[in-house]
Amino acid sequence: MFHANHGSMGFDANQFTELIRQHRGLIHKVTLAYCVDPSDREDVAQEIVVQLWRSRDKYDERFRTTTWIYRIALNVAISFYRRERRHRIGRQPLDEQLLRTVGAAEPEVSYDVQRLLRCINTLGAIEKGLVLLYLDGHDHAAIADVLGTSTSNVGTKLSRVKSKLRTCLTGATPDTPKGEL
Repeated sequence: MFHANHGSMGFDANQFTELIRQHRGLIHKVTLAYCVDPSDREDVAQEIVVQLWRSRDKYDERFRTTTWIYRIALNVAISFYRRERRHRIGRQPLDEQLLRTVGAAEPEVSYDVQRLLRCINTLGAIEKGLVLLYLDGHDHAAIADVLGTSTSNVGTKLSRVKSKLRTCLTGATPDTPKGEL
């Protein structure tokens, strides 16, 4: 865990670089959850790093560094997602395979992970963050800290989101009787 310098109330350049290096996987997970296009993922990742740098003096040592990074990363990704959704209206989406062909090389993702990502992509911006934190192994209290909500609210929302994902993954519609799956 990194701690801010007590004299300057922030991370110095070396500490910040190490922090980003150690948590690049977290940033990648957030961009993967919110961006379909590899170039968008790169842009959002860069913006996350910029916002982390700008807010380094405001880091509160009472919270874990991952909580601070998640808060900023999710705020940047949600802003991008909402802005991009508004711009998408009226545009034809490009085929994902075409984007992968012309995009930067990224790790291969299994079919099951692709299915899960497609289902996560149908969720709202806040729900995506909730799922991302849950899948990353955070407990309800940590998720509540990142999202700025109550622990009980996290439990309620998580239950609803799991139901939506289960429905999406099984191909059931909300009105399909359980016996017909």
